[in-house]
Amino acid sequence: MKWLWIGIFGGVLLWSGYHPKDDLTWFLEVFPALVAFVILASTYRRFPLTPLLYGLILIHCIILMVGGHYTYAEVPLFTDLQHWVDGERNNFDKLGHFAQGFVPALVARELFIRLQIVKDGWRNIIIVGFCLGISAFYELIEWWVALLSDEAADAFLGTQGYVWDTQSDMGFALFGAICALLFLASWHDKQLQAVQSR
Repeated sequence: MKWLWIGIFGGVLLWSGYHPKDDLTWFLEVFPALVAFVILASTYRRFPLTPLLYGLILIHCIILMVGGHYTYAEVPLFTDLQHWVDGERNNFDKLGHFAQGFVPALVARELFIRLQIVKDGWRNIIIVGFCLGISAFYELIEWWVALLSDEAADAFLGTQGYVWDTQSDMGFALFGAICALLFLASWHDKQLQAVQSR
């Protein structure tokens, strides 16, 4: 399982880095996936996560790498979808922001439960707030990049002329966090019991 995960991550990373649309945008988009890889590799033996979480993190990394290769505004599949639904923009970034809430919600949940950081009562509210904080901070990073780099700003921001892009990005992250907690909690609990019993 470990080598399959590494193989998929490495293969998508190599594809993503081969002639991306914009080198700086590629690095900015893929950097969080690289950080995740380093953290997972360094904690794999002493603090292994649930298989569910490893799978979700890999999916999130793939989303980041695909967005980095094409830029979020130009992912071909979502451009095709845009034409089918008569839309005005490529919405791959909304998938990315949904994942930005969905996956960190389960990461936080697993850490909170296993390390006994937060008990049941307020756990979900704190997790949702944590995910909103990540999303808001990411929007600030996008703003700072836009101020510092004229060339990469449009590709990295990916607003596509949508005036409410920042707010809708945070809204999708909020929705993702809530969906993860609502729909995966029981499956996650079963896997947590299996990991803790080892």
